[in-house]
Amino acid sequence: MTDVLQIVFDALSLGSLYALGALGIALIFGVMRLVNFAHGDFIAFCVFAMLWPSIDAAAIVFAGRLPFYLLIPLLLLIGAVLSILSEIVVFRRFRNTNPATMMIASFALGFVIRHLLLMLYSSRPKSITLWPSLGLPVEFLGAHIPMLQVVTIMITLVVLVVLVLFLKRTRYGLEMRAAAENFTMARMLGVRANGVILLAFAISGMLAAAIGLILATNSGTADIGMGANVMLIAFIATVIGGLGSIPGAVAAGFLIGAASVVFQATLPHDARVFRDAFVYGAVIVVLLVRPQGLFAPKSAKQRV
Repeated sequence: MTDVLQIVFDALSLGSLYALGALGIALIFGVMRLVNFAHGDFIAFCVFAMLWPSIDAAAIVFAGRLPFYLLIPLLLLIGAVLSILSEIVVFRRFRNTNPATMMIASFALGFVIRHLLLMLYSSRPKSITLWPSLGLPVEFLGAHIPMLQVVTIMITLVVLVVLVLFLKRTRYGLEMRAAAENFTMARMLGVRANGVILLAFAISGMLAAAIGLILATNSGTADIGMGANVMLIAFIATVIGGLGSIPGAVAAGFLIGAASVVFQATLPHDARVFRDAFVYGAVIVVLLVRPQGLFAPKSAKQRV
């Protein structure tokens, strides 16, 4: 029973991280049909923002001087501003171009952010200490669960509930849902395109900052490439869930996290190093059976 509980919490914690990443990507794809491959670099940027203005710091500079109720909103604001600026400066100029052009632009933007961090901080990972008490275990029905896992799961649930209420109960949420379903028709019906797109980018940037906080707290380091793996899995989750389906992306993020943990726990010891190969093999099988994704929106099903 204890081992099963540990696996469940590990799966929910890792799935929560992937779900947050997939949600950030799905929001942008929904309104712009853009897969923002710079999202992983947004995550890294938000983490390294905590080291500013020191370049050689081995620990938190301003973050260590701020209480969590100021640090968290500040980093969320940094993520939102960075994401909004990327839309205004880069992506807005490519709205009427081929989607492949916007995708290449996102690669270029990520390349610029990554090498800016490289120039400022070098490639050596930086030690970072955030709330070490979250690493302490708590006992639940005999299982010892790290507090950070519990916090990650709770944060994800709160984010999902708030976002669902926002999308279903507010005018801006209704406009965003309409734009995700059919952006051209939504604009003809009076939806303010710029406002919806900027809001989607702001939410996506805040989700990137939240992921960065979780990763930094868990690993204790700031690494330029720390967002790459989350970005890759999040992109896969959006495809598995059905491109354009926000609930599908979140569900697929949890499924991939659960699959990773289950494979890690059940594979023979010598085969565990190949866990990712088994996970991606399962992804291929799913796409062969459901190429449009598990939870594809109606518009995608009609195209298929």
